[in-house]
Amino acid sequence: MTWVLANLEQILELSLTHLRLSLLPIVLGFVIAIPLGWVAHRYRLTRGLILTLVGLLYTIPSLALFVVLPPLLGTPFLSEANVLIALTIYAVAIMARSTADALASVDPDIQQAATAMGYSSWRRFWVVDLPLAGPVLLAGLRVVAVSTVSLLTVGVIVGVDSLGYLFTNGYQRGILASVLTGVVVTVLIALLLDRVLALLGAWLMPWTRAGRASRRSRVAQPSQLVDRAPATVGTGVQGSGA
Repeated sequence: MTWVLANLEQILELSLTHLRLSLLPIVLGFVIAIPLGWVAHRYRLTRGLILTLVGLLYTIPSLALFVVLPPLLGTPFLSEANVLIALTIYAVAIMARSTADALASVDPDIQQAATAMGYSSWRRFWVVDLPLAGPVLLAGLRVVAVSTVSLLTVGVIVGVDSLGYLFTNGYQRGILASVLTGVVVTVLIALLLDRVLALLGAWLMPWTRAGRASRRSRVAQPSQLVDRAPATVGTGVQGSGA
């Protein structure tokens, strides 16, 4: 605790930097993955190819990707852009599959009803398909957020300031409090983003709350029937005895 209080300003600065660097790949990954996932869902011939390629991208070790990107893009080796691009690639790899699965979860009967009402394919996508696919998309985005916050700590190896600095500096100097602080704050940022996304999803998709309430109501009904069963059975037995 003494070490944390003595370095509180540095911890706060690294936390804000870590949060800032995490947000851009999350947003870019989501925006890029939506059309990719739509193409994978819409055209069955391309689904396997697209999802396989993005899946292979995710298998590339992060440190190797940080090293390979500078000569490919012509960026400085210690530039933040390399880490941001790498994390965006990982975000797209996760979200593209989530988007394809989310769009596939939309009931075909609802799509046909929207088409019968005169909706064009473009309008139906924005008004019907995308909102109904929202819960699955949100689940994928929450995974992306947590993954991005975690992977960003590796960026310190290529000179990008983040909470990963507390890991490496603490390890090199033998300060366990520094390492533990880095772990705890990283987890807290991941939980914060996850919670914000969950609240944002509940605000943008209020029908999901109604669906959960309806399911809880259906679950409660059998228990209520069980509670009333003994009285019903008892009444029936007395009636037969009379």
